[in-house]
Amino acid sequence: MKSLALIPYNKITDRLKFENPWWVSKHIAPFYYSMRKRLYFNLFYPFVTNTEIRRALVLMGPRRVGKTVMLYHSIEQLLRDGVPSNKIFFIGMDNPVYVNLGLDDLLDLCKQSLKIDDLNGCFVFFDEIQYLKDWERHLKVLVDTYPHTKFIASGSAAAALKWHSTESGAGRFTDFMLPPLTFQEFIHLKEMDHLLLDPPASYGGMKPRYQLTHDVNSLNAEFIQYLNFGGYPEVVLSGKIQNDMNRYIKSDIVDKVLLRDLPSIYGIRDVQELNRFFTYLAFNTANEFSYETMSKQSGIQKETLKKYLEYLESAFLIKVINKVDFNAKRLKRVTSFKVYLTNPSLRTALFSPVRETDEEMGNLVETALFSQWLHREHLNLTYANWKDGRNEGEVDMVLVDNAKFSPMWAAEIKWSNRYIEHPKELKSLLKFCENHQLNKALVTTINQTNTKEINGISLLFIPASVYAYNIGNATLTIKHDSETQFLNLLL
Repeated sequence: MKSLALIPYNKITDRLKFENPWWVSKHIAPFYYSMRKRLYFNLFYPFVTNTEIRRALVLMGPRRVGKTVMLYHSIEQLLRDGVPSNKIFFIGMDNPVYVNLGLDDLLDLCKQSLKIDDLNGCFVFFDEIQYLKDWERHLKVLVDTYPHTKFIASGSAAAALKWHSTESGAGRFTDFMLPPLTFQEFIHLKEMDHLLLDPPASYGGMKPRYQLTHDVNSLNAEFIQYLNFGGYPEVVLSGKIQNDMNRYIKSDIVDKVLLRDLPSIYGIRDVQELNRFFTYLAFNTANEFSYETMSKQSGIQKETLKKYLEYLESAFLIKVINKVDFNAKRLKRVTSFKVYLTNPSLRTALFSPVRETDEEMGNLVETALFSQWLHREHLNLTYANWKDGRNEGEVDMVLVDNAKFSPMWAAEIKWSNRYIEHPKELKSLLKFCENHQLNKALVTTINQTNTKEINGISLLFIPASVYAYNIGNATLTIKHDSETQFLNLLL
């Protein structure tokens, strides 16, 4: 082992023992034990226990979505499943005491502390691994060197993790993206599941598998809370933080990414310009942009804008959605696109909470619904926009079959009940469905549920809050189902 610089062995081993209380108590710290698990835990944990494939598991995601807590919950479950406590290591790489130590050095110290000879059958957790320079190269070496050990890493500098893990860890890493809280998880954490009902056998002949609600007004009240405060577990359960969103989210999440993480990764010089640009995007979430208008409004050159969009997306702050035309063909030259916050509460942190009657509600509802889809990244979810002579229109949400290059379903996101009484006003949606032989589509409302048939097209009207809940529920349901079954849950 190389020299451990100025920090004595005993100080480092004391820290390791503090971070691994189960070596003595057989349990994680009460602080983490008392927290409710995120529903995504049931998707994540099988990757932790899968030791047949020689790969490290990399847990990625924005700041403050509960990655460290999920690691501790995984450790507690491993202990319950009978894994010996001296076979589980947790190392927080952001602690200064580990500076100048390599991963092998730390593993040697763990073995010394526990008086064990090898790492066979061990589960090793590296939290905030991006604090180690060239972490992906070192982690890849560990995977190759210790074939009978499972390595799990997490980190908040999502841009670095996503960038490096795809470049240097090909074939050695499995990436798992933990998004901000879904609306279903928000309801779960607040123990409000009683607001939802089991799916009916059928509804209006369309047979949706949605969980509906017996109290849509109460569910909507929670949905508005979710739009304003719902993305982060700590915020959900703390009124104190909700009253000071600017300090908690802006300072601790947004500013650290914009002013520290991204500049250090990509060498951005004008961090204030990046900050202003993100604020501009946040205010206009769910709007359509073009590089031309964006450049004029922001005063930033087009090539720089493209880089900023790439950086912000890699940090999981925004999601860029490209459009298709009337024939559902992706345009060869990208001239316009939509930008969504990955979490609507980011807007509240920068500006102020929205009320259900505010003009911005439509855009925030659309943002929230797109954000529910974040874990199904491989799905080709887009929107349609076309203008060809007199034929023009837009459809908010279109899922395109990647193999057949044809739409599978379409949805119109509204915060209004108007279209139940005036469904023929949904001209763009109806025209798009007719052109692609889609016999059904979905339209969100404020608080009403209904079905209408127009020109052979069945329109399911469902409250936006109910739809948001069911997207999250369907993502978790797919765990043992086929992708087709997953999609059918949302038709």
